[in-house]
Amino acid sequence: MKLDFEHRQSAHCENGVSANLLKYYGIDVNEPLVFGIGAGLFFSYLPFIKVNHAPGSAFRTMPGLVFKRAAKNLGIQIFRKKYRSAEKAMRDLDKSLEQGLPVGLQVGVFHLTYFPDPYRFHFNAHNLVVYGKEGDEYLISDPVMETTTRLTRAEMKRVRFAKGIFSPKGQMYHPVNVPDSFDLKTAVRKGIKRTAKDMTKIPIPFFGVKGIRFLAKDIRKWQKKHGDKKAALYLAAVVRMQEEIGTGGAGFRFLYAAFLQEAAKILQIDELNELSTQMTQVGDLWREFALAASRIYKDRSKDPKGYDSAADLLVEIAAREEKIFTRLLKLV
Repeated sequence: MKLDFEHRQSAHCENGVSANLLKYYGIDVNEPLVFGIGAGLFFSYLPFIKVNHAPGSAFRTMPGLVFKRAAKNLGIQIFRKKYRSAEKAMRDLDKSLEQGLPVGLQVGVFHLTYFPDPYRFHFNAHNLVVYGKEGDEYLISDPVMETTTRLTRAEMKRVRFAKGIFSPKGQMYHPVNVPDSFDLKTAVRKGIKRTAKDMTKIPIPFFGVKGIRFLAKDIRKWQKKHGDKKAALYLAAVVRMQEEIGTGGAGFRFLYAAFLQEAAKILQIDELNELSTQMTQVGDLWREFALAASRIYKDRSKDPKGYDSAADLLVEIAAREEKIFTRLLKLV
């Protein structure tokens, strides 16, 4: 059994899965649009949660929210379920495929046999689409891969029930009711509003621009508090989440800038193009932070105030992002 599913490569897994699943149902939105409509851009810094032995940071919303919000804003009903029983989860996957439904799955990366070794680490929020089954093998559209691939039933079961933080618990999802038409303008406005509010209005210091400032404050303390080795580990973890976890670089800021360009055409608001340019400039600053941070943790920095200088960049980034998202909130 093999569904007529188009595989398209993307920068980020959940964006790609969402866009490709919607395309299957005739809704042709590209990766920046689905990311923006799904209000995927975010920032969180959670020093009390350790990921790979370092404080947790994220440049996107919780796994699953991009698809959920994009579908809701486009008026699409979806099915989503987690499982306690692996056997039940596998039976439901097979049933959905037999019904002609391509299925989105959240999986762990470490045991994905087709991933290159450098990318196989303990990260449980990866997404892919299963679009068929032949014998003991599932047909896989993983949007970060150039071509489609396969997993055996045993391999599939293992990645669906990977252990650790954000354990996927067999989570599967797909559209169940897709309208004949949808209001793209309203969907874009809703996506912008949600992101702008999340980045500026949450009254907790771990999230949005407040979270960026909190991270800057902590970075200034890391070397003295934890020593060179652990401080370098913490800094490397931030850069990895920013540049390597499917963000398209700069913690999704370049992708969001592309979305604002699309939004300017759809909503016919020229100022969104200017804000897109400003967001690209912020992305460049994130890249500058990553470069400075990598020099520190590789012990190649000649800046005697290395950690403070990196923190200063984050303070500047927070100020610029606050200005952009405050303006976006007023525009839409």
